[in-house]
Amino acid sequence: MTPQTKALVKQAKAGDKNAFGELVNLFHQEIFRTVYYRTRDRMNAEDITQDIFIKAYKHLPKLKQVERFRPWLYRITLNQIRDFYRKKRIMAIFGTRFENHMVDATEAFKNESTDALDHLIKQAFWKRVEVLLGKLSPMEREVFLLRFLNQLTIKDMSQILKKSESSVKTHLYRALKKFRKESSLIEFLRHNGDKF
Repeated sequence: MTPQTKALVKQAKAGDKNAFGELVNLFHQEIFRTVYYRTRDRMNAEDITQDIFIKAYKHLPKLKQVERFRPWLYRITLNQIRDFYRKKRIMAIFGTRFENHMVDATEAFKNESTDALDHLIKQAFWKRVEVLLGKLSPMEREVFLLRFLNQLTIKDMSQILKKSESSVKTHLYRALKKFRKESSLIEFLRHNGDKF
């Protein structure tokens, strides 16, 4: 965490709304991307992301170590995603219908480029990643996404998931072992890696 971000967290923790607004600007994109990738629905992802920052603002005074703000925010994020699916399951049990607004997984990640070929390559990539993720256990999938999508450290993942570092490493190792078996995906990345 940069000294500037740490200072913002301290100020926000003391009740400075402008400082918290700057933190939202700093972390909004990566938190939204985390939620979107796990829900595949832009509207739900926007709502959940908003709830995450509301909850973070409310509970920020309880954060003991300001340098742990990012993993703390990710823990809130994963809990909100779990709550979303828990509520969805409960509603489904009681017969409420849910519309499935599956949006192409690349939408949240694509840049301003309008190059159709790049867009098709990204679509193909995320479809292949989906197949891989389907072969991972829930914990393997979570550590894989946190490490490579969110670029978190083992220590941060350990705090977010409330697992020992050795446990996180084990799950990540298993996920990578399965990834390495996906020769078609590796070959795809070798030829198109500059597109991502």
